[in-house]
Amino acid sequence: MTCQSSESQEAIEDARGADDGAGTEESDESRVASAMKELRKTGWYWGGLTANEAKEILQDSLEGSFLLRDSSQRDFLFTISAMTSAGPTNLRIEFRHGKFKLDSVVLVKPKLKQFDSVVHLVEHYVQLSRTGGRATPAPPGPNGTVQLLLTRPVYAAVPSLQHLCRIGINRSARRVQDLPIPNRLKDYLTDYAYNV
Repeated sequence: MTCQSSESQEAIEDARGADDGAGTEESDESRVASAMKELRKTGWYWGGLTANEAKEILQDSLEGSFLLRDSSQRDFLFTISAMTSAGPTNLRIEFRHGKFKLDSVVLVKPKLKQFDSVVHLVEHYVQLSRTGGRATPAPPGPNGTVQLLLTRPVYAAVPSLQHLCRIGINRSARRVQDLPIPNRLKDYLTDYAYNV
């Protein structure tokens, strides 16, 4: 049942994309440009970092620490590098039909959510990791699989206090527009409306 719902939702989204021209090269370029603009605001986007450099950065980090970097594979734009219970690992992000989603084995792909932005994708998996988190590391599963947690972004540079406050407010406020603050601050908060 879940698989059918996922496929149905994907078909609806594909149909909507066809109606508004989301599959065109121009709109794909626009979506990627928008994603890059958002990523530069995060502080945990490292750009052209290699897999080995990411591994070095994450090596002594706690499980759940992650960063986002450009993918070294031509068919993918971005890669999440994360620390798991088995050590650092990399997970590619796929971009197709104007949407971003995690790369995975064929059987799982139809079940994975798609997102309009890379930051929204990461935020979704961070929230899943935080709500489904566990107190002790899980042992490797069958075939050596490990649970991927995204809980702690690794910043390329120390983020500004303003940015950290914005993230804190976004985490706790239901609607920024309802807050009793000046419009200029509301604009700043909505300029990066994510909580990671």
